[in-house]
Amino acid sequence: MLLSDIDALATAAENGDEIGAEAAASRLSAAGAEVVPQLWSLARSPNPDLRWWAVRALAQSPDASPEMLTTCLEDASPDVRSAAALGLAIHVSERTVPALLRALQDRDGLTAELAGRALENLGAKATEPLLEALSGWTGRSRVAALRVLSKIGDERSIPALLRASEDDTALGQYWAREGLERLGLSMVYMKP
Repeated sequence: MLLSDIDALATAAENGDEIGAEAAASRLSAAGAEVVPQLWSLARSPNPDLRWWAVRALAQSPDASPEMLTTCLEDASPDVRSAAALGLAIHVSERTVPALLRALQDRDGLTAELAGRALENLGAKATEPLLEALSGWTGRSRVAALRVLSKIGDERSIPALLRASEDDTALGQYWAREGLERLGLSMVYMKP
């Protein structure tokens, strides 16, 4: 049964049969640890569609390791990277923070957004690494870090959010102010 589902996923992905691939991926996600090695093998296929479907199944599997998904954040395909980032939002692990910080800077906006959600799900455990990254980042990456910090709402981010609320770009200021408001400090940055 499981090997036939692996074959069904591979065949459907190769033929562009999204309905068949989704059905096989859903079954494989729930099949247990014994299919994880086969899915991992498919996740390294030369075919980006097959890699995506394999990562999609791994992302939903409670038996997949965060390290597998972290490796997939380096894939050449932005679709595979975004599927991996989504999986890491489910498979929350502090060990994934360095890879998620790199993905937060991904040139693909969806991958960066989903990496941010994964960092949000880590909560306060992601605050210090985000603050360290924030000090050296500029542009879109900086705004993404401010957005995540504002959503986490950790008091350790207050000094950085206060600085950004006055000195950053308009979008950076917005997220800094959102974070300060979430922390109950909305009056601190408001000028009369």
